[in-house]
Amino acid sequence: MKDKVIDFESELEDIKMELDNFQQEKERVRAIIGKIGGVPTFHTKIVNTTFILLIVGSLIVSMFGKGGEFRMIMIEFATLALSIKIIYMMHCQSRVNHFQVWMQSSIEWRINEIMKMIMKIDNKV
Repeated sequence: MKDKVIDFESELEDIKMELDNFQQEKERVRAIIGKIGGVPTFHTKIVNTTFILLIVGSLIVSMFGKGGEFRMIMIEFATLALSIKIIYMMHCQSRVNHFQVWMQSSIEWRINEIMKMIMKIDNKV
């Protein structure tokens, strides 16, 4: 009976260690993805909030502002801010795409290496 309890405890410890390793690996991958733009950072949230405030503010000012020229300038400013934000988003997406291609290439390279090893083992057998 004690042997079963000891085995159970050792298996439980092994499972806890595997879970801890999994959690560490998950956090490491999350940190890597966060660096390339997969997870919004504090800096990204500030940039997004700034752009939203600029666009909404300029549109509100253009609605209630006097004079046609001032109104047009504020609308053009909102359009410019929106364009800059779209360009920034495209840049972030290109970084994510580059990371995905890099990961796929690494996986493909590793699979090819494993296939070569399997072929060598197969030839020996």
